[in-house]
Amino acid sequence: MSSASILVDHACPLVGPRNRNDGCSSAIGGFVKLRALPLANRNLTGSRIKSAAGPAAAGIKIGSCFLGNDALDLPRHNSLILLFDQTRGRIGTIVEAGTLNAFRTAATDAVATDILARPEAEVLAIFGTGHQAEYEVAALSRIRRLRRVLVVGRAQSSSLAMVGHLNVAGIAAEMSEAEAACRCSDIIVTATGATAPLFRADWVRDGTHVSTMGSDAIGKQELPVPLLAAARLFCDLPTQWRAVGEFQHAPSDASLIAIGEVLRGTAPGRQSAEQIAVFDSSGLSLQDSYVALAVLGELDRQQEGGRPL
Repeated sequence: MSSASILVDHACPLVGPRNRNDGCSSAIGGFVKLRALPLANRNLTGSRIKSAAGPAAAGIKIGSCFLGNDALDLPRHNSLILLFDQTRGRIGTIVEAGTLNAFRTAATDAVATDILARPEAEVLAIFGTGHQAEYEVAALSRIRRLRRVLVVGRAQSSSLAMVGHLNVAGIAAEMSEAEAACRCSDIIVTATGATAPLFRADWVRDGTHVSTMGSDAIGKQELPVPLLAAARLFCDLPTQWRAVGEFQHAPSDASLIAIGEVLRGTAPGRQSAEQIAVFDSSGLSLQDSYVALAVLGELDRQQEGGRPL
């Protein structure tokens, strides 16, 4: 490859409702190939850099957050994925991946939920009404038949707006208070920037699956400590999430299980119908690289078939 190619966000061929399953497949690939690889992760004036390498992909993700985008009716978060040409060590492709990242995050949680939640789970509580929350519900609705979605938000206006969007998409959603949502849900997803628990541990029913993603820095917290002490804990990469993820608040002797080991069949997942399972994900660069590869593969197929992008 003589020069790098650039793919901007709106041109990504996987960014669309018909391709959420492709995102899940890519997330599975990133989990299964993941080992305890060196991972750079440092904050740079509102940005974050993550790097990783695997058999098929090596790259860097640069994520950014622009709070001023709220006034422009734009998402706060954007990211760039830089894929290296592994035959020469040069930059192969640069992918603008703000929207793609939202799909990848949702696909990651959907993969974990599908393998860890009880087969009959059909009621979802979603905490958060921001940019990511609707992607989470949309992805879960593709892998589970959700009978009811309970939206828990801080502001009534944003909660009502999200409920309306989900209803238009054919998803039965309604507003709820935190305690009521927890007590009747089979699946709980938290997608917030909270620094204190969003609910009490004794509100969570036996057999519930919980997916959390908001705790991606020291001091952030979405779940109560007693819940972490009582549940079986899963995550992307145990060493990283013990330091900066939700499990920084878990008991020091708690066992953290990499979800990739469950997918590979080398570690058990849920061990009983009564067990509470918690999955913590803040994303890994290797997942982003695999999703970017899937996008590039789809782009090649479309170009070969003469289809417009």
